[in-house]
Amino acid sequence: MTPPRDSTLRKARALTLGSLAVTVLTSLIMPGIGVLREPRPLWVVLGVVGTVAFAATQAGALYATVTPWLSETARRRLLIAFGVVSVCTLVLLAPVGGPRWETWAWVGGSIAGSLPMLKLGRVPAVGVAAAVFTAAVVLADRPLTALVIAVSVASAVVAMSVVHLWFWDMLLDARKGRAAQARLAATEERLRFARDVHDVLGHDLSVIALKAELAARLAPGDSAASAREAAEVQQLATKALANMREAVHGYRAVDLAEQLTAIAEVLHSSGVRCTVTRPDGDLAQGTAAVFAAVLREASTNVLRHSQATWCTIDVTREGTEVRMTVSNDGARDAGPDRHSGGLTGLADRLAEAGGRLRTSRDDGVFTVDAVVRA
Repeated sequence: MTPPRDSTLRKARALTLGSLAVTVLTSLIMPGIGVLREPRPLWVVLGVVGTVAFAATQAGALYATVTPWLSETARRRLLIAFGVVSVCTLVLLAPVGGPRWETWAWVGGSIAGSLPMLKLGRVPAVGVAAAVFTAAVVLADRPLTALVIAVSVASAVVAMSVVHLWFWDMLLDARKGRAAQARLAATEERLRFARDVHDVLGHDLSVIALKAELAARLAPGDSAASAREAAEVQQLATKALANMREAVHGYRAVDLAEQLTAIAEVLHSSGVRCTVTRPDGDLAQGTAAVFAAVLREASTNVLRHSQATWCTIDVTREGTEVRMTVSNDGARDAGPDRHSGGLTGLADRLAEAGGRLRTSRDDGVFTVDAVVRA
């Protein structure tokens, strides 16, 4: 899986990470107070080191949880680091805070509450949680108090994080669903084209094969009849070639209205508010094909090279010319200009069609303006 390019998914991931971090850090406030209550300076230092290390490795583990494109090796290392540091932290904090301050239980509860977020599976999660709660009863000066603290902290962490994780997983599933839908649509289009080609050429090729075979059989005894059959084969082949070209031309024909709708939907799903102004009447096929290329390049730049919140696409007739203008906010200084590869190729294509391309960046707004003769 690749990192998300659409701004909605990036924002959702950032919010999920932030909420998980706040949840976990909140559960560490009381251990921090316990460390500060410790009268022995050495144990204060060890407690601070343990708490900071625990928070850092826990943040790394949570990062791995909401980063599905992370390699399995990196994910495993982050989880192992969290496990090792958690054990060390528990050892360091066990004697910290005095006999009436269950610092250990707070951290243990935070560990147990983080297990569902790490998606380790039920058996490991239940095993670690049971070990934490058992240790709270066996090792604490006040076992019942420690157990209540550990269970309460774990329950609070789980309750506060499960909604955010569910929301994040739902967005990922939706993204995968859109990708699968796009692949299915492409597959269906290929199958449709294959059926069309078969319907167009299948009959003609079968007749050509039969007549060619007949011409070969007639050649030894009736050369005139064989020649007539061969001439018909040539006519059928010419007809089949024309039919194939017509089918391919129809397949490749560009429907600009459909592409405008599709691009607007893609931008909307990426969190970009898109407004489309359509031309009056249909455009010539050549003009539509050129504008479709402009639309693809401009929309790609919106998604890849900007932090856009809005985009306008206007296609208008101006006398003997047709103009397409695509504008968006959030343009980056390092974004594309008229010398970039995609826009340069687009400018060349427009020039070949007797048109022109102009780009501009003004106060964070990037504009692509294409003009073609109608």
